[in-house]
Amino acid sequence: MHPQKFRAVLGCLAAVLAVACSKSEPSAQAPQSAQAPSAAASGAAPRKNLTIAVVTHGQASDTFWSVVKNGVNNAAQDSGVTVTYNAPQTFDMVAMSRLIDAEVAKKPDGLVVSIPDAEALSRSIRAAVDAGIPVISINSGADVYKGLGVLLHVGQTEYEAGVGGGEKMAATGVKNVLCVNHEVGNASLDLRCKGFLDAVAKAGGTGRVLSVNAADPTDSQQKVSAALTGGVDGILTLGPLSSNAALAALRQGGSLGKVKLGTFDLTPDVLSGIQGGELEFAIDQQQYLQGYLPIVLLSQYKQFGVLPAGGVLPTGPGFVTRETASRVIELSKQGIR
Repeated sequence: MHPQKFRAVLGCLAAVLAVACSKSEPSAQAPQSAQAPSAAASGAAPRKNLTIAVVTHGQASDTFWSVVKNGVNNAAQDSGVTVTYNAPQTFDMVAMSRLIDAEVAKKPDGLVVSIPDAEALSRSIRAAVDAGIPVISINSGADVYKGLGVLLHVGQTEYEAGVGGGEKMAATGVKNVLCVNHEVGNASLDLRCKGFLDAVAKAGGTGRVLSVNAADPTDSQQKVSAALTGGVDGILTLGPLSSNAALAALRQGGSLGKVKLGTFDLTPDVLSGIQGGELEFAIDQQQYLQGYLPIVLLSQYKQFGVLPAGGVLPTGPGFVTRETASRVIELSKQGIR
């Protein structure tokens, strides 16, 4: 499907979802401080000059987050709203909380945030809610968003996604696995590893978490190489930053095919590796939707007071395998997958 047609269909779907899934009393679905507009109730013309702020823990220069930002930008264009996108230079919760505070001070019409560390970000997110700014979380935070007063979460449930990866990995016959975590302390990534290792253990295998530094690919590769000497026959990485390091380690050690490799999230390199048989699978959370849907939903909410009736809007997990990689590669070239 052509990107413009895809976006038109997606925009219509989001609008229908917002209306069809909304509760009969829109103001009841959000905390009292999250202000639903009076325009819809009074019959006044809907507002068009809306500004929505997006603050995530992932930089738009990252191949994963660049797709999220594509979704944000396309939704802004389709909805006729203004958006800002900010993220810290590295995985830094202090810097991220300051970015949220700065956006809240500007009093946007809506706020979209990822929540990789609820303890570190809770004060800033609650301040937004208390200020009457409707908030939607994306990507990370499915397990904590309700307690922070966030309206809903768009993403995948990370533990279940990890379980799915573990089940798929165990089905290949592996017994000794690594979960390579490039952001230890990111609660979502910790949940992925827990789900993965639990599923492998249930199938009769064993495993452990290997911590690496995403900012140092050489060190990451060396740590994976060193870990392979322990009889490891399966590896799950939690994103492209660590999958590249794992692939390099397997190639260098002549272990491709002997050690099964799977990863979370898609990039051109990951898709090429799947197509070439170097990776077994990638767990796809459709991050484009994590950028696109919140902008449309907040726009609809501010204009008409409608919103899906709470909960998590799941964008994943799905699995990309060698059989489906070619089709996904075409969408990746368009910045959608």
